[in-house]
Amino acid sequence: MNLPDVKNLLVKNNVFFNHVHIINQKFDILPDERHYGMAIDYVDLQESREQFVRELVNTVVDWVYSRAKQESILGQLLSDERSLSNASSELQQKAFEKFRPSNDGKLLHGQFGELLLANCLQNIFDAVPILRKMPIATSPDLERFGVDAIHYKQISNKPVFYIGEAKSYTSKYSFNAAFEKAINSIIKEYGNIIRELRQYLHEDFLAPEIEQLATDLINGKLKNAEYRLVSIVAYEETEKKNGTTRDEIIEAINTAIVKRFKNFDNCKIDIAGNPILNRITYIVFPIWEFENLVNSFSNLIPNNKGGL
Repeated sequence: MNLPDVKNLLVKNNVFFNHVHIINQKFDILPDERHYGMAIDYVDLQESREQFVRELVNTVVDWVYSRAKQESILGQLLSDERSLSNASSELQQKAFEKFRPSNDGKLLHGQFGELLLANCLQNIFDAVPILRKMPIATSPDLERFGVDAIHYKQISNKPVFYIGEAKSYTSKYSFNAAFEKAINSIIKEYGNIIRELRQYLHEDFLAPEIEQLATDLINGKLKNAEYRLVSIVAYEETEKKNGTTRDEIIEAINTAIVKRFKNFDNCKIDIAGNPILNRITYIVFPIWEFENLVNSFSNLIPNNKGGL
């Protein structure tokens, strides 16, 4: 079958990733494949913390709205005799209003991780969004769907669907519990993927270019389709990252990431019972003073108690 050309739907946001340190290698973890470690990058001895948060927030509009939807909204706003800057500001405000209330009524822990995941799926895996979670999360007529992200990519004429889960934990000494929970969660959501796509197929949340592809997947017409899992765990790191040069600090960060993977009990990764785990990619993201970072992120999102 002819698969849709969706390259124009891909949004890289390279400026954000200028502030992210990335390592991609094999770690002491199952499956024995290449996984990722990420952290906020440094310039000399200074962490690019403020730039990281600002540029992450700047990706919100691309997370909430497809390019076509953005153009449609901007066109309508410009027709109201707004200036381009005024219309762009209003588009951003509309995107911010899609943020659902946080559990504590203030900090957007979950949304931080989900936004990070969406950017990784597009920039690293070149996979475009099929189903956008944020508009669903604020729709009064629909339940929030479980999986954090469903993205798509064509590989050698094979339709590949990426199922993504994001977990964010700001409490100390919780990495192992967080990592185990993330694995169990993504296995559960993998089992529900068709049900969730079916629920939203005829709503205004799927990219039009991919709607037929989703229909064919649901109807069993994509016999060569493949699923892949991506799990990102952002957590409060307690290891020291001292150094007198950037290279020394980055090495300390890399060492902390390697240690987290190594210290996780591989017996808790049941590949025999869940063969799909042969196709999971982990992203481990240590953050120092994570609660403060989430606070900074939340403060840049107006109306983060659920919008107007």
